[in-house]
Amino acid sequence: MSSLRFVFLFLLISLSASAQKDYKLWLQYNAVKNTALPAEYKNNLKGIVVLGNSETIKIAEKELQKGFQDMLDISPEIKSDLKGENNLIIGSKSALNSEIKNELKSDFDKINEEGFIIKSISLKSKKQIIITGKNDVAVLYGVFNFLRILQTNKSTQNLNIADSPKTNIRILNHWDNLDRTVERGYAGFSLWNWQKLPDFIDQRYIDYARANASIGINGTVLTNVNANALILTPQYLEKVEALANVFRLYGIKVYLTARFSAPIEIGKLKTADPKDVEVIKWWKNKAAEIYKRIPDFGGFLVKANSEGQPGPQNYGRDHVDGANMLADAVAPFGGVIMWRAFVYSEHDANDRAKQAYAEFQPYDGKFKENVIVQVKNGAIDFQPREPFHPLFGAMPKTPLMMEFQITQEYLGFSTHLVFLPKLFQEVLESDTYQKGKGSTVAKVIDGTLYPNKLTGIAGVANIGNDLNWTGHPFAQANWYGFGRLAWNPYLDSETIADEWLRCTFSNDDNFIQPVKNIMIESREAVVNYMTPLGLHHIMDTGHHYGPGPWVSNLSRPEWNPTYYHKADKNGIGFDRSKTGTNATAQYAPEVEKLFDNLETCPEKDLLWFHHVSWDYKLKNGETLWNGMALKYQEGVNQVEAMQNVWKKAEKYIDNERFHEVEMLLEIQYKEAKWWCDACLLYFQQFSGKELPAGVEKPTQTLDYFKSLKFPFAPGNG
Repeated sequence: MSSLRFVFLFLLISLSASAQKDYKLWLQYNAVKNTALPAEYKNNLKGIVVLGNSETIKIAEKELQKGFQDMLDISPEIKSDLKGENNLIIGSKSALNSEIKNELKSDFDKINEEGFIIKSISLKSKKQIIITGKNDVAVLYGVFNFLRILQTNKSTQNLNIADSPKTNIRILNHWDNLDRTVERGYAGFSLWNWQKLPDFIDQRYIDYARANASIGINGTVLTNVNANALILTPQYLEKVEALANVFRLYGIKVYLTARFSAPIEIGKLKTADPKDVEVIKWWKNKAAEIYKRIPDFGGFLVKANSEGQPGPQNYGRDHVDGANMLADAVAPFGGVIMWRAFVYSEHDANDRAKQAYAEFQPYDGKFKENVIVQVKNGAIDFQPREPFHPLFGAMPKTPLMMEFQITQEYLGFSTHLVFLPKLFQEVLESDTYQKGKGSTVAKVIDGTLYPNKLTGIAGVANIGNDLNWTGHPFAQANWYGFGRLAWNPYLDSETIADEWLRCTFSNDDNFIQPVKNIMIESREAVVNYMTPLGLHHIMDTGHHYGPGPWVSNLSRPEWNPTYYHKADKNGIGFDRSKTGTNATAQYAPEVEKLFDNLETCPEKDLLWFHHVSWDYKLKNGETLWNGMALKYQEGVNQVEAMQNVWKKAEKYIDNERFHEVEMLLEIQYKEAKWWCDACLLYFQQFSGKELPAGVEKPTQTLDYFKSLKFPFAPGNG
């Protein structure tokens, strides 16, 4: 064999192994060396008793077989009876015998329709473990959770788990276009190969569904909120049906984005007025057509009268008119309408941060019961840090659905390591005070603060057809963490990071603890080197890649970074207090008082709510200028520290993923320095002050940074 051929084969094998590990996400099922599984159970597992024969139960059975084989190197017998001991029993409530049902009666009382039970029981003095729920998908959720116990080296003795999701709709929003480009996507092209569908079912569709089911995600919006009406034509609905048939087995419903002008564009009507009789009839017929193909179709997600998208306001109607018309169309079939509250207008001279609240809060209680209003976590647009959206808690008669962004549009794309569950947790734990202390955002969206039956949480997906799905190995943790928090909004992000690392890489504590620390600190590092102390929306225009605080020439004022930071010789920041736009008044009185007062406003939100003098003294005694400059430098230093920690992780994981992350961290370090230098040079023009000790001097000029152009940055439509 020639040396060249040998090298080629070696590379091929290495790439294959790398792709396989990357591709497996958190479902690695690595051999568990020090398993907590009781020795007598591991050595004497008689079999997996499978009660039921649905396709979903067969999937659960195969998952258990794979998990036991890969992690424990055992191949238990598959049985349909309960003879013998040390069995693992799976089956839904209806498949259980009366003895087991009686044993689990109190447990079934604790769970909802999607909840599962994992319990060690004794049947006729014989030890068994039962995984069950009220339906087959719940059993599948239980199986994945049981396998996670093994993956993370937790004990399987005396199991007694009864767990249910706290929200109804746990959904990924794919901003995928029909040409397979992905708006704000940084992990390749769309998973959905519309050209080959419906006849070609890519294995990746199945693996996508499996990954989502493993973390309890139960819905997917296939298409971009900047919608294309063609998805509602028979040609494409046939393709959507094929995907729905795959996803259904994993408990995942398919949803579509509805372009409000579809009756004109594909229905040949002259109007899309939601009060027009023919328009109403068209949407009802379209809904019936979809449900005939896809009986469990979830419903529509709608972006209307926002950023150029058509909507009811085009016809002198309002959001209630539009949402309720569509709600009536899907209601006979059990469908829902997710109506986005992300609206702002160039014709409104008021503070952009106030517009969604001003437009939607007066509609409280006017939407149909199958409408849920989808609200971004903050009032601007997925910034590295935003105070929680004032709509949360302010619409007690209307179900509100959280919208997080998993894809890193404003957080360094998929080249920066940013553990987003830390951001998600910060928002979910925020106290709205709408019903007194403890009225957290999590309680708003899970229906416990107000008695709303429809609940949900959405994440704008970071998934593409890259080998590792998300572009960055650690971006997989954000998909994973979103699913875990959608299931339980009260989980701690540190717990999620620990789980993900153990499932994805290693159970070695020498690896876990330091790498978990950099994950937990990573979001704050990004805030520091991009937008410290409440700065926001200062990225470059269009592609949103890199800093652009100098941008001031865009056609709409609220698209310009200068609109948000308002830097001048007197100071910096957007005054949203009573002396400014009075956006603080949109919050409950306790929160308003906190944010409105310069002295009590948390420093992390300072420049979001106040225009502050360069000489203002921060709590640490530094002036605002010095403190801001030191924050920028701190962010750069934090990335450097992340690199140093990662270098020590090499011996614990595979070479391919180690080097992949190593290279990406180097990009992140360079770009953190870019953000730090460009922003400080720009703001220094207004402060007129020297950089404080401890802040590295920029190696390039401001003109150099302004000259940088990125016409082909990914994700920009």
